[in-house]
Amino acid sequence: MTFSWEEFGWEELGDGIGRRRLPVWDATVALVAGPSGALLFDTGSSLREGAEIRTQVQALLGGRRVTHIVLSHPHFDHVLGTGAFAGARIYAAAGMEKALAEDGREELRLDAVRQGLSESEASSSTDVVIRPHHLITREWTVDLGGGREVRLCLVGPAHSPYDVAAWIPDAGILLAGDLIEESGEPQAGPDATSSRWPLALDRLLTLGGPDARYVPGHGSVVDAAFVRAQRDALAALHGVS
Repeated sequence: MTFSWEEFGWEELGDGIGRRRLPVWDATVALVAGPSGALLFDTGSSLREGAEIRTQVQALLGGRRVTHIVLSHPHFDHVLGTGAFAGARIYAAAGMEKALAEDGREELRLDAVRQGLSESEASSSTDVVIRPHHLITREWTVDLGGGREVRLCLVGPAHSPYDVAAWIPDAGILLAGDLIEESGEPQAGPDATSSRWPLALDRLLTLGGPDARYVPGHGSVVDAAFVRAQRDALAALHGVS
């Protein structure tokens, strides 16, 4: 038996494609399914949240499991659920393997606690984070069967040192991670490269084009005009062209 997206609080974006805005930090996770595989874009803010997402995905897909995971960047609210998906192949930007290694995990744990995750949940989640199996240095295409491909593109550094976006050509949907934020102003933390952020958004607009739907890391789905306006605002804010 399969369930509807809405039963689990997911938003259906297309045939076999949906996303969920998670509670507390409003981070997005997205699912892209094809006949021979299912790709999850980001995994939530904790092992508990990841396990909940895993259970929902299996129900939505009639028992099928996530086969591929893409981590958009290394911030805790997007990666700490990864340990719930043992067996999935994990894709991330080159350099993320260091961010998710033992030394990097401690900073990840501390940041999660600073942002409000409990000490116990932050520790249990970082203890089992899985390092990426495939490191993206430019582009990588994941074939999910039936003509459905997901094109993974390195577009950072910008919001973080390791930003990856995912373009789904047959659906005209681009998963942007925190390169785009709709529910608030784009957040530039200490690991952001603000001077390159407008260039990253130019890259997203080239990938998706004027008619794509752009899925932000936080907030509602937007169009190219929104992305272009956010790009121009960031350029003006940080004094770049």
